[in-house]
Amino acid sequence: MLASISNNIWVILIGINYLLVILTAFIVLTKNLNPTKTISYIIVLVFFPFFGLIVYYLFGQEYRKNKIFNRKNILNQKIITDISERLKPDKQEIRDLKEDLLDDKIKLVKLLHSSQNAPLTINNDVRIIKNGENKFKLLLADLKNAKKHIHMEYYILRDDKIGMQVIDILCDKAKEGVKVRLSIDDVGSSISRKNKKKMVESGVEWRPFMPVLFPGFTGKMNYRNHRKIVIIDGQIGYIGGINVSDTYVNYDDTAIFWRDTHLRIIGESVKSLQIHFLMTWEFVSGEKIEMEEDFFPKDDCNECAAMQIAASGPDTDWSNIMEVIFTAIVTSEKYVYLTTPYFIPNEQIITALQVASKSGVDVRLLIPKESDSWTAKHATNSYIECLLEADIKVYRYCKGFIHAKTIVIDDVFSTVGTTNMDYRSFNINFEINAIIYNKEKSLELKSHFFEDLDESEAIDKERWLKRPRIEKLKESYCRLWAPLL
Repeated sequence: MLASISNNIWVILIGINYLLVILTAFIVLTKNLNPTKTISYIIVLVFFPFFGLIVYYLFGQEYRKNKIFNRKNILNQKIITDISERLKPDKQEIRDLKEDLLDDKIKLVKLLHSSQNAPLTINNDVRIIKNGENKFKLLLADLKNAKKHIHMEYYILRDDKIGMQVIDILCDKAKEGVKVRLSIDDVGSSISRKNKKKMVESGVEWRPFMPVLFPGFTGKMNYRNHRKIVIIDGQIGYIGGINVSDTYVNYDDTAIFWRDTHLRIIGESVKSLQIHFLMTWEFVSGEKIEMEEDFFPKDDCNECAAMQIAASGPDTDWSNIMEVIFTAIVTSEKYVYLTTPYFIPNEQIITALQVASKSGVDVRLLIPKESDSWTAKHATNSYIECLLEADIKVYRYCKGFIHAKTIVIDDVFSTVGTTNMDYRSFNINFEINAIIYNKEKSLELKSHFFEDLDESEAIDKERWLKRPRIEKLKESYCRLWAPLL
């Protein structure tokens, strides 16, 4: 019996594989996915034994429907309900904002509120920060002045020069009695055992997000927490594209100039950031955290930058950030200026940009000339031709690497956050963006965009179409892997 099994082991395994393939194919069919995606999965399952099942297991699951973690305990607590009600502007404020600024952009407010219960907040003081060295001057000072709590959530935190400055302050504040909670992504971050022990002994509560056994070999084949937020005493918030690593700081001896954008927020929207952090913390800590009044102190902000905090990931019912970007583009009237380090969009975003441009809207895209990923660079390049055909202006940043993730539209709408214009940010990673409805801040981001264009080259359509065939082949190959990048 055992000898017979041993002699036919591969036949048996192949048989088991295809029994699982039939079951999986039936599941794929009943999900009523996009027909192209359905056919692609079935082809991979049938023609790539074993490997096809692994690919589907890693990338084919509808985690948004399955809910990796449950948000109900946090969202159902009375204090959160009261905060949400308190943050809602009254009808007159909405009416004034609509008449003065929003016009049909009110659709965006309603979209986010209905799909995610993201309240529109009116009273916010927003500071736009260019580049890591400027962010950390402000952040380190704010951390040192913390009195009650520090909440941090980062995709990348490394114990290099700037990372150790942050870690040392966190340890010092924890020893002083400040409650310090830190969540870091287990794949993106890298901290030595020595410094992890240091944090624990100092009283810093830190937790890895979805830990893996071999993070160095795992790469991006996981659902990662790509967010970068800080909340200090419930009064000051940070959100944007800048992680905690020397890579993001332009020191005098920096090899590659790093261009990025971040926000420092004081006001009502900090409460929204706080809620999102607490939901993550409950997940990574496994504890049922009870809300404290100190998490949501009263603020006296008199500035009036209207904002919403949009979060998306496998824990949300809809692709909230992608949907608001799509709606902002299709309702644009004058211009759309978009900066992203990775442009590997879905069909909806491509169509929205093309339709806007063909309708007379000035659509411009700024991407890096040199990327930190060979595959992502060529996948991005594969989309440029269809943009140029629609008269969209495409620029490549030449001064260094541009990592900013910003959009500004019609002098009234802008967004800064962690979301790249790619499949992973739209559907797989946990992301968070600040949506700003403010003319002054939109004009400031618009001026930053044109300053960056001074350091960029415009792609000429005729020359681009004549690029070598080998480049086109690289692009086509890398585009196949677009949903996984």
